[in-house]
Amino acid sequence: MKILRLATLAVPLLLASCSVIKPTASAPVTQTQSKDAYSAYIARYNAMAVEQMKKYGIPASITLAQGLLESDAGRSTLATKCNNHFGIKCHNDWTGRKMYHDDDERQECFRCYSDADDSYRDHSLFLVNGARYQSLFKLGTTDYKGWAKGLKAAGYATSPTYADKLIELIERYGLDRYDKNGAARLKPGQLPHQPMLVNGQRCVRLREGETLKDIAREYGMQLSLLRRFNEAERKFVPPAGTLIYLERKKSRADREHRTYVVKKGDSLWSISQQFGVKMKPLANRNHLSDENPLSVGMTLLLR
Repeated sequence: MKILRLATLAVPLLLASCSVIKPTASAPVTQTQSKDAYSAYIARYNAMAVEQMKKYGIPASITLAQGLLESDAGRSTLATKCNNHFGIKCHNDWTGRKMYHDDDERQECFRCYSDADDSYRDHSLFLVNGARYQSLFKLGTTDYKGWAKGLKAAGYATSPTYADKLIELIERYGLDRYDKNGAARLKPGQLPHQPMLVNGQRCVRLREGETLKDIAREYGMQLSLLRRFNEAERKFVPPAGTLIYLERKKSRADREHRTYVVKKGDSLWSISQQFGVKMKPLANRNHLSDENPLSVGMTLLLR
């Protein structure tokens, strides 16, 4: 397979039927390969995979593992330019936006979607409507090994190690927890968080008595990655009500929030969390330093 990617990034495995990009027998994913990118992808798309599982009966772990392989954790050219996470080709009935790329043949046509949701939905329909995959739907949604081997046996990919690669990813990142427990791993009596968008980034609001570890557990993220996204030191415990980001914050706020007047009790970190802006760019933009500290009444530039 020819890998579709940005110049500095690497490694998707793509599909093999007439509908999708054909994979080669590339090396298994190793511990050194973009660990944070993989964890971030899982955090961002696990709920989407669970939604597809509930609608169509495809294990969320299988969908996530395929998405990781096919799109290089969302970094391939198809994913970044076309929101195509599964390498699905146009077919004669496709009327949407297209992208052309050399694969099995020169300048083959691939589908472009308006967002990742459409790509995930189309992937589900591809399996549901494909006659060769019907036997898989007799398996339970917790039988990820059966699904992985069944996809390979049905001709979904030509790589002899395709099933092994899916199983390896699922077990390395514990993706089967989404098959067993839905979108979240919750404590008894705990309700799942409802993610929201702030400055274009997914986040949740921390509840009374919760810690970053609870959020990381619920969303299947590494705690160290969640701390990094939120610029939180190891021993720091954010107060209840704080927005906790499941993705990396941006360097500036959205256009609706150009300035902010500092209030009593504010800190650079709390303002950073409120608007989804990294602390360093925020401090640099406002020339904050030991000699010019944050103070009540100061008007901060957020972008």
